[in-house]
Amino acid sequence: MLQTLYDYFWWERLWLPVNLTWADLEDRDGRVYAKASDLYITLPLALLFLIVRYFFELYVATPLAALLNIKEKTRLRAPPNATLEHFYLTSGKQPKQVEVELLSRQSGLSGRQVERWFRRRRNQDRPSLLKKFREASWRFTFYLIAFIAGMAVIVDKPWFYDMKKVWEGYPIQSTIPSQYWYYMIELSFYWSLLFSIASDVKRKALGPASSLQDFKEQIIHHVATIILISFSWFANYIRAGTLIMALHDSSDYLLESAKMFNYAGWKNTCNNIFIVFAIVFIITRLVILPFWILHCTLVYPLELYPAFFGYYFFNSMMGVLQLLHIFWAYLILRMAHKFITGKLVEDERSDREETESSEGEEAAAGGGAKSRPLANGHPILNNNHRKND
Repeated sequence: MLQTLYDYFWWERLWLPVNLTWADLEDRDGRVYAKASDLYITLPLALLFLIVRYFFELYVATPLAALLNIKEKTRLRAPPNATLEHFYLTSGKQPKQVEVELLSRQSGLSGRQVERWFRRRRNQDRPSLLKKFREASWRFTFYLIAFIAGMAVIVDKPWFYDMKKVWEGYPIQSTIPSQYWYYMIELSFYWSLLFSIASDVKRKALGPASSLQDFKEQIIHHVATIILISFSWFANYIRAGTLIMALHDSSDYLLESAKMFNYAGWKNTCNNIFIVFAIVFIITRLVILPFWILHCTLVYPLELYPAFFGYYFFNSMMGVLQLLHIFWAYLILRMAHKFITGKLVEDERSDREETESSEGEEAAAGGGAKSRPLANGHPILNNNHRKND
């Protein structure tokens, strides 16, 4: 049974053009070809990435955060209360007024004490500023190095300048060590992101969308990326794959650097980098990717051989990624518009910590400086009164 499934999964007609077999891609005459078994190394490498990340965040990102005066903030913890904790975990983190009154009677606390307990409990679940800075630092470092390495791998190749050469001789295209390691490192990194996604900062979409929605989109993105990289390797779509990976890395490090400056309080620098990121993202993901790369993978192969399952599969996964890019581009443009028109006061993605005072209490206090809402432990300032970086 298992052998039958294995044989069917690796049937040449699924993954290779007509009249070609896996035997045509066996190493010979000093030429090395991509094999599915090469990808086994990515799982232990992913675990190695998690170890390297741990030490990077501890010995590089944390001292850097200290230099930028980013520190852990002491948070008041919600006192143990079985009734409120059960409601928090099963029914919701922000009870309505009717539910607050019911919980008040059940727990023996006043309504204000119940509201205060839920504020503190929500704050406990929010990632600290230092944790977010460490994570952004790690991703910035990888994406920057990966982009530089990726460009070094492809910039001297003829298919970087002439897309038709991507398919010259396909699929009998041998691999070189730089392509091998570029693929293994990129795939290992995305495996490590998938392994750590449950403990990483769950970011909100660029606006009012819930963090759960963005969390699902992250999983879809990581899974689609892993499938694309893996398939493009053992189906020998390596030339196209290196172009796609370098294209994605070209803007990711800009976003992570903008986050780092945002967490450090360098708002002007953050905003300027974000505008550059938005421009690069739009050009690479909504212009170059669909009109050059997707055109290359959709049109040129049909000039050489009839469409087969692997052709449809690869381009379908590319379509999934492109839809995500369109969705994210819409959110980015909306945020950029708010920034340009002066309507953006703070990073919409930030998961702002709640103050001890409720909105009603703040209003009663007269709205003075002490009652202003906090962002990352500091009062939010009006845009017109910000200091320069």
